[in-house]
Formats: sequence, C-alpha cells, structure tokens
Amino acid sequence: MTHQRKLPEYVFLPPELAQRYAEATWRGRYDLLPSEIEWWDRQEYLAQRGYTLRPRYSKDWRPSWIGTNIAPHFCEDSIILNNYHVIDATCEKDGTRVAIKVVPNDSQELHIAEYLASVRGIDNHCVSALDVLSDPLSPQRSLLVMSYLRPYNNPEFQMVGDVAEFVGQMLQGLAFLHRHRIAHRDIAPPNVMMDASPIFPDGHHPVRIHRAPDAVNDTHPLLRMDHPVQYYYIHFGLSVRFAEGVTPHVLGKVGRDMEIPEMSATVPYDAYKADIYALGNLFHKEFEQRYNNVPFLRALVEMMRQQDPHVRPSAAELVTMYNQMRALLQESALRRRLVLSSEHTYERLFNDTVAVAREGISNLKRMVG
Repeated sequence: MTHQRKLPEYVFLPPELAQRYAEATWRGRYDLLPSEIEWWDRQEYLAQRGYTLRPRYSKDWRPSWIGTNIAPHFCEDSIILNNYHVIDATCEKDGTRVAIKVVPNDSQELHIAEYLASVRGIDNHCVSALDVLSDPLSPQRSLLVMSYLRPYNNPEFQMVGDVAEFVGQMLQGLAFLHRHRIAHRDIAPPNVMMDASPIFPDGHHPVRIHRAPDAVNDTHPLLRMDHPVQYYYIHFGLSVRFAEGVTPHVLGKVGRDMEIPEMSATVPYDAYKADIYALGNLFHKEFEQRYNNVPFLRALVEMMRQQDPHVRPSAAELVTMYNQMRALLQESALRRRLVLSSEHTYERLFNDTVAVAREGISNLKRMVG
C-alpha cells in the first residue's frame, strides 16, 4: 500500500471499475498474445545466458494490478510487444538494455551484423551484433542481440544543429558501409534509429517510449544540442556485402524507397549510388520539405538525388563536401529552432518566444555546469 500512495492519483480506479478490470483480466483480456508466447518459451533460456526479459514473460507472471485499484494501463506488465520478431531485455552483466531479434541462420542481416561487430571506427554508425544465440525453438533460426535503440525522430528535432549533426553522422555511416563493400539497399526512416540515452538519462519504457520505465510518468527529454546522441542504420535484411574486386551491381526493386530512378529487375544498377539517392531522399522529405530554415541542405540533396546515378558523388566525397559546408555554419545558426514550413505567422511568433526562453534556460545550465 505504501507503493500505491507514491503513485499519482490518476492511476487509481474506483472500486467498481477496478473490479471490472479484474474480471476482464481473469477472462483473459491481458493474457499473452500468441506472438508473445514464443518469447515466454525462451525466457528461461535467455536468463541462463544473461538476458532478463520483462516480468510479463516470466514463467510465474501474475498481473501486478490484481488485488489493487491501479488501472492496468499504468502497470508495466500489461504492455504488449509492438513487433513480435524483436523483444527488449536487460543484460545482467552490465545492466544495459538490449534488443533481441529472431533471424534466419542464412540471412544477410545476421552475417553483416556479425561482420560489423568486428570492425571498429568512430564512423561506424551501424547497429551490430553484441551476441548471437541459437534459438531454442528452431535450429534454423538465431537470436541476434543488439543495442536497444529508439526511432531517430522521436522526440522530434528542435534545432538546426540537430539536423546538421544527424546528416553528418548518416553520411559518415554510409561512407563506412561502402568502404567495407556493403550496400544497405533499404535506407528509409524506419531503418534509422538512435541511442537516446544521453537525452533520457533516467531511461524510458522500451515499448511505450513516451513514458518512464515504470510506464506511469511521462518522459522529459533533454536537448540534443547539449546532449549529443548517436544515430545508426539498422535492418540489413536486404543488404549485400560484395566480394573484394566485384562491382557493386545488383538487380531488383527492393526496399521502402521506390523513387530511386535506376532500380530495375532486369538491368543491373550500382547499389552504392542507389543508397546515396535513398539517403538524399530521406534528407529531402524529412528535413528540406518539412522545415524552411535548413538551406545548407539544398546543394547536398540536389547532388544526392540526381537522376543520373553516374554523376552522384560517392559517399566518401559527400562526407568531405558536407564537412566543408558545415564548417561555414555559425554556432548561433545551429542553435536556432527549426521552423516548420507549415507554420503560420502567429505560430512562429509564439514558438520563437518559447525557443528563446528554452535557450536561455539551456545557456544557464551550461554556465552553472
């Protein structure tokens, strides 16, 4: 009961409603879904190898709200998985959160993730394998253990410098992939994520990511400009690693971006140049079209989205060009808030005022340490 008194009032139900939720629970409303049962079956195996799943997946799980008047919505163990192929877990060795994904043994994703784990470099912005386990439920599958990551655009970018940093890291990461003869082939917003721990020092729930780990309180992220995050390419299921000396030509209309002009099922095309177009398209749609004060992207995006793949610069060349362009941006420009293209004048005035106040608080915090 002491624990309940520490919770905010809004989590509690009147007795009649609490009873109805209890009855619904006994009828199976919050039972494990069929897609979750496989993880329940793997729970003990994973624990033996140092990975702890959330209480919902333990063999002796009993809904924590039973016998209380707490709404199930605010109980962490009521939360189901968004993607049944991937689950979050805690690594017992260091307490970090990881993601565990089921992958076929013969998948490119597994082989490339293992290779990337063997390659060091500050420009390696690719999720890699922390561990690979046999799947106790199928000899044809493995469990790929990776760092837990969060969508790169949640929370939304706030300052021009947030965009500038993201673009730089993504170009570095693509140059790194191509240098190691890997074409991603599916560059799109869902396949880019971030390690958000710097802006969420107290963590967040792994599924209901707008909530604190307890699933009760809202999170309050710090500014990316003051607490830089790292961005990563994920999902190498369509990727190709070319043998040394082999031209990077592929066939197939694959990936989420169907606008790459040269993609063909019959005519070979350069997979590296297709990656460059896809990344340029991401920059164009996510930033250049969305905000009206990122003009430094215009020339870069135009080069990356040229219709003729032969005249697109390589990823390494783009890194050099971008670094030169970024060096011309002043710190004051980088700390300006991003202005949505859809903003009306009155919205802009209000948002500018809020941004000035937020920046003042940020400056004060930096001065006092």
